[in-house]
Amino acid sequence: MTRTLIHETWGDHAALLARSASAPSGSVGVVQPQVAVVATPDDPLRLEYGGVLEHVSVTYETYGELNAARDNAVLLCHALTGSAQAAGVHPSAPGQREVPGWWDPLIGPGKAIDTRTHFVLCSNVLGGCYGTTGPSSVDPATGAPYRLAFPRYTVRDMVAVQRRLLGTLGVESLKAVIGGSMGGMQVLEWAASYPECVRSFVAIAVGARHSAWAIGLNEVARRAITSDPAWMGGDYPVGTQPEAGLGLARAVAMLSYRSVESLEAKFGRERVSQTRELLAPSFEIESYLAYQGVKLVRRFDANTYLYLTRAMDDFDLAEGRGRLKDVLKRLTMPALVMGIDSDVLYPEREQRELVAGLPNAEYARVRSPHGHDAFLIEFPQLAARLRRFLASLE
Repeated sequence: MTRTLIHETWGDHAALLARSASAPSGSVGVVQPQVAVVATPDDPLRLEYGGVLEHVSVTYETYGELNAARDNAVLLCHALTGSAQAAGVHPSAPGQREVPGWWDPLIGPGKAIDTRTHFVLCSNVLGGCYGTTGPSSVDPATGAPYRLAFPRYTVRDMVAVQRRLLGTLGVESLKAVIGGSMGGMQVLEWAASYPECVRSFVAIAVGARHSAWAIGLNEVARRAITSDPAWMGGDYPVGTQPEAGLGLARAVAMLSYRSVESLEAKFGRERVSQTRELLAPSFEIESYLAYQGVKLVRRFDANTYLYLTRAMDDFDLAEGRGRLKDVLKRLTMPALVMGIDSDVLYPEREQRELVAGLPNAEYARVRSPHGHDAFLIEFPQLAARLRRFLASLE
């Protein structure tokens, strides 16, 4: 029976936050990323679209300890430009700023995902550019980056690689799989592909398939990259990027990640200059989008962006499995589905459709003016819901 839990009032929300804040909390501290080899010539990875990878390495991080029963593992799945660094900070050189993980406020001793009782794992996805084998990795056969010679892969392939990683760590059962956006796609694929391993899941700000709206936005972003002469058909030199194209792709994405209300409240019609030049930026929002593009260009790979957005567009939980309602009906493990009331990229109706089809799911609304990005911003609301859901599994 589907359970629906929608927090409609701030009074109820305040009570949840008070309970969430009652426990002591701490940081996981400095974390050293680890690397595992999950595919070799003797055991290659065969991809859904027919490609074969004989060499696959995965960068991952863990927080907390695996218990003797090996049943306290929680897998976290990251979004499009995320990495394995979900919590803590990496060792840094003197004078360098330490950047915490993308869900650091939620992970650690006494936090919502409590590392005193959970073994928390997060890996960079297949095809990523933060240590896991992908288009920017060196092809052992040529000694040069794969670039567009990298085989096309899907979210299902990402999950198959994570399954292999867990095998190397001796983890056969997951207490929960948790993720938002592209991470939520992985969560749903985990539940459908390996139901014997997944005892519960939390899917945030995602639907059962990528919508035409989301595909269209990704296509505009890809065209921005491939139209940049510096892209060079994907063969741009190591150490360079099609900066204008990737920056524009990021600008398109950022507009879809936020809401009209969020951008209006933050920027309105504030100006950075009174210039009369036609192409010179004059509004704060223009400066913000340019800044976001520069940040992504410094840390992400353009070809990787093309591959990952294609994998997201291909995502359809029911593909090859029958009718969606039958696929969802088979996912009988406890589930928490969270939607964001201002999300224009994955609107709430997509999460409600998931909950309507899942036999053992509850729904929770994240109330925020910040749109899709709220799953990376509204930590108190997420903490309250995650803490209660994980406690219900005990």
